[in-house]
Amino acid sequence: MKGIYQRKARRSASEYGRVGVLYGGNSGERAVSLKSGQRVHKALKARGVDSVLIDAANDVVSAFSDQGVNRVFNALHGRGGEDGRMQGLLDTIGMPYTGSGVMASSVTMNKVLTKQVWIAAGLPTPEFRVIRSETELSGMKEFCYPCFVKPALEGSSLGMSRVESFEELPAAWRKAKEFCSEVLVEQFIDGAEYTIGVLDSTPLPVIRLETDNVFYDYEAKYQSNDTRYIVPCGLSKEKEQALQAMALEAFRLTECEGWGRVDLMLDQQQNPWLLEINTIPGMTDHSLVPMAAREVGLDFDELVMEILETSYGG
Repeated sequence: MKGIYQRKARRSASEYGRVGVLYGGNSGERAVSLKSGQRVHKALKARGVDSVLIDAANDVVSAFSDQGVNRVFNALHGRGGEDGRMQGLLDTIGMPYTGSGVMASSVTMNKVLTKQVWIAAGLPTPEFRVIRSETELSGMKEFCYPCFVKPALEGSSLGMSRVESFEELPAAWRKAKEFCSEVLVEQFIDGAEYTIGVLDSTPLPVIRLETDNVFYDYEAKYQSNDTRYIVPCGLSKEKEQALQAMALEAFRLTECEGWGRVDLMLDQQQNPWLLEINTIPGMTDHSLVPMAAREVGLDFDELVMEILETSYGG
């Protein structure tokens, strides 16, 4: 669906003031965030915006003051930057920023809470269980296999495993447990994976993801040159529009705003299953939202400016 996105009215570069690009941080996704932030910073500079990089692993409030920052482009991924904590700090000091606010960020960072919101609204998401202790694993013998095991509070597929049988579950659970105390065991959906970016309340074209890996893991997302990104996605116009509408509803239900990305799958009967929301998607050379934006005529620099414009709200 090309041409659906309407560009926002653009301010002059000087009107944005000095933009602090928050990147890095201390999460397991630090390496990806460093790449995202560097690319965003370069794009802002190319558009004449006064921009400075700020590593969130350090004292950001002091950095804002020292650097004279007026506005933040949040390029942090994972806990500490994408889970509501940084958003709360920015709200407290009155600093405008890109992306979703405190509540939406905290809910969508938790895959369990996100699913509960969707289920309450009648949206489809794979069956799941939450396992907090190893003693609870004994009750999983009758769960549907294969399945996926993942930390409830991590992104980028960190700590995630595909499990073929109950016997493989304990090792996968311990791997995920290294990342957080709450581990999600999720029904396997046999089908194709899709992702849908959202920009200023508008869904971007659907992208189909294909990888020769066991699943779309960290290596497939950020390192492999063999991962296939199919856009246009090959679905009928009606089917793509239906998925975009579902993604936008999933986005709105959690009160997300500005921009983000919704991941889902289609099973063999072409039924959709929502997986998760990413409120600060990657902005690297392997990232998905920039790919989708190109399909509606936005190059990377233009996309960055559109995202920055959403920091004004409304």
